[in-house]
Amino acid sequence: MEGRGGGDARVNTTSPSTGVGGATVGVQIHQSRRLPDFLQSVNLKYVKLGYHYLISHLLTLCLVPLMSVIFIEASQMNPDDIRQLWLHLKYNLVSVIICSAFLVFGSTVYIMTRPRPVYLVDYSCYRASDHLKAPYKRFMEHSRLTGHFDESSLEFQRKILERSGLGDDTYFPEAMHHLPPRPSMQAAREEAEQVMYGALDNLFANTNIKPKDIGILIVNCSLFNPVPSLSAMIVNKYKLRGNIKSFNLGGMGCSAGVIAVDLAKDLLQVHRNTYAVVVSTENITQNWYFGNDKSMLIPNCLFRVGGAAVLLSNKSADRRRAKYKLVHVVRTHRGADDKAFHCVYQKEDAAGKVGVSLSKDLMAIAGGALKINITTLGPLVLPISEQLLFFATLVLKKFFKKDVKPYIPDFKLAFDHFCIHAGGRAVIDELEKNLQLLPEHVEASRMTLHRFGNTSSSSIWYELAYTEAKGRVRRGQRIWQIAFGSGFKCNSAVWQALRKVKPSPNGPWEDCIDKYPVQLVS
Repeated sequence: MEGRGGGDARVNTTSPSTGVGGATVGVQIHQSRRLPDFLQSVNLKYVKLGYHYLISHLLTLCLVPLMSVIFIEASQMNPDDIRQLWLHLKYNLVSVIICSAFLVFGSTVYIMTRPRPVYLVDYSCYRASDHLKAPYKRFMEHSRLTGHFDESSLEFQRKILERSGLGDDTYFPEAMHHLPPRPSMQAAREEAEQVMYGALDNLFANTNIKPKDIGILIVNCSLFNPVPSLSAMIVNKYKLRGNIKSFNLGGMGCSAGVIAVDLAKDLLQVHRNTYAVVVSTENITQNWYFGNDKSMLIPNCLFRVGGAAVLLSNKSADRRRAKYKLVHVVRTHRGADDKAFHCVYQKEDAAGKVGVSLSKDLMAIAGGALKINITTLGPLVLPISEQLLFFATLVLKKFFKKDVKPYIPDFKLAFDHFCIHAGGRAVIDELEKNLQLLPEHVEASRMTLHRFGNTSSSSIWYELAYTEAKGRVRRGQRIWQIAFGSGFKCNSAVWQALRKVKPSPNGPWEDCIDKYPVQLVS
């Protein structure tokens, strides 16, 4: 039958072959009763959108009538009024000259002292050879054959891998494919060379930049810091110029890539007309844990080979070919808190074997760091409508003691794309929940974790490459890169697309983007 009126719905009383027709009717009637609630939620949605539009364009809406009045008044002026205005300016020539001089001086000071725009010309993510892939079964079999892990540890690793969100196409370094593994200094150097040089070769080929043109070089890698440094290895390989500003960041965790970008930004404000290259990587060869402390086994299951090289410029001529402009960098450091300081900690276990221990409090500490970070970032990026709602909630709670829930700003109004560090499935789940994101907003992070694993500080670049490979980045859109690291740190970088961005040649997703997104097991 077909009902009439807003509260009725079409009810199908035909029973399926299973004989549960009554249940079908019951479900449909139940859904019909919820129709007014649905309509109410839709109405509230459009009310909120209207509010955001009104507040965001309030200045424009006020200026239009004002400009209209001025234009009408000016059009009604007669020649005598215009002559009187000219005489007034003529007899007050000194005042006019002084005002003009102040205006020119102020404009000059502003132009000379304003921050220089920093452009992301291009970037490249390293993709290892297929023979270095480490599928789940091979990982478990290899771990068993090494003889370093007891049955409890093997079972723990199996459970972690099953829930990790990693696929079978992630990569291990060459040394870890041998039996027994060969974690030597030389093997670690070879891994670093393959990753860094592979990413840089592709970057230089795609941008036609000569290595001698590089004025600033910043390399970040937490756990492998040889002598000479990784940055010195790059200088030697590409014969970079002798006056290059070279930096090597160590021990700063998975958020060091954003820190390196922030350092490059500051240096590009000082050194004119130059390029900065940021290389973000991690080294697994010498940092594999061969013990049975479960808090130190998790990195074995999540971390994989990866790295990225990023070319930044402060040359105005590069704006035409650059992909993005750096808008904001916000850094949060919780190192003064002892719990936060020890939640990601490299140490020896009871048997003297070195590894990185992850605390059970990690997610809670990450949540606290995120809260501080977005509190700082929010006023910089959120529309005024969201800031007013947040401020109103704060006033009600603080001064009027009203029992209201804290207002969570809608960051979907500030950003078009999200690159959340692919540290693990729990990290992505937590941010999706806390920031009230939709599945499509965390798709790049989940697929990066599935395809490449946790590549530490370079993961946010694999995620951006995924978004580009899907053809989703349009001119004017903003991208939020957010990463967490030991210390404990939470860092954010905001980029704005300068054009419709296409993936660069030899990108990490070039041979597999059509297979994604994949359905992940719950």
